[in-house]
Amino acid sequence: MGGRARPALPPEEEEDCPGDDDEGAVVPAMIWSLEEAEMLEEVQTGASSCGATAIITVLRALGVEVPPGAVEACVRTNQRRNQAHLPDYLLSRSVAGATHQQLLTGVSEATEGRVIGRFFPLYPVREVRLRSWLAGWIRRGAVPVATMNLQVAPPEGEEVPDAWHHQMIFGVDTAGIYLTNPIQVEESELVRRRLCSESVLLVRREDILTRLTGGTELSHLNHDQRWKVLNVAGQVKQMIYEMSLGDVALTPWVTIPAAYQSGISLFTLSNSQTATDLLTANELPLKQ
Repeated sequence: MGGRARPALPPEEEEDCPGDDDEGAVVPAMIWSLEEAEMLEEVQTGASSCGATAIITVLRALGVEVPPGAVEACVRTNQRRNQAHLPDYLLSRSVAGATHQQLLTGVSEATEGRVIGRFFPLYPVREVRLRSWLAGWIRRGAVPVATMNLQVAPPEGEEVPDAWHHQMIFGVDTAGIYLTNPIQVEESELVRRRLCSESVLLVRREDILTRLTGGTELSHLNHDQRWKVLNVAGQVKQMIYEMSLGDVALTPWVTIPAAYQSGISLFTLSNSQTATDLLTANELPLKQ
């Protein structure tokens, strides 16, 4: 595809650099130009399908032809059960969409092994110059996908999103990180914050209260130990108590466990040297 730089990096440019990004040290690395991205990105058409959308776009960047429907079938997107009672609805929200593992498995199945991927977690905080690290892999022919918690650091004055998001990264430069679905250029520090999140999801108050019925058994919210640790049942009880007081609305969200893990998945052609390097690369070190 146009805009991709193919040469391998010398060893000194391939390291996982500790510390924060240095604006002056970021060498641009672009898979596509903005114009190419607008033409080539997949447009998300289904609810919770951002993972499959990202993988379809990744395959276009790698020049691998797979029907979008085949990719969607292999990623196996989980849907929200919007008509379910509260316990089952919240359980569906905790897994809605796809995890990074579903993306890795899905791309392997959809391409019959022609494309492989590896996930690098960024939570807890890692020592990495994010843009420099991404640029190094992009120059070597890898395509990144960010798995981010958009509920972290929402734009001032805007409503907090109600989901996590997978977005293919098509470039980095001193302006920031270039993302698809939607096409945007975000400051690296904002992307870093969203990439470093505990695996939790905020569910809006109205989504909780509209699914409460007289027969709702709150003990069913304790699906497993993670749900008990977050005291999801207790959070809902607090909302019910506030509702009994009238217009008091002190608790805007219920925090539930999420299946997703924040970080970067890197995809490349399996018959390349980059694939070997990707599978043998060290994990990003924890920040001390």
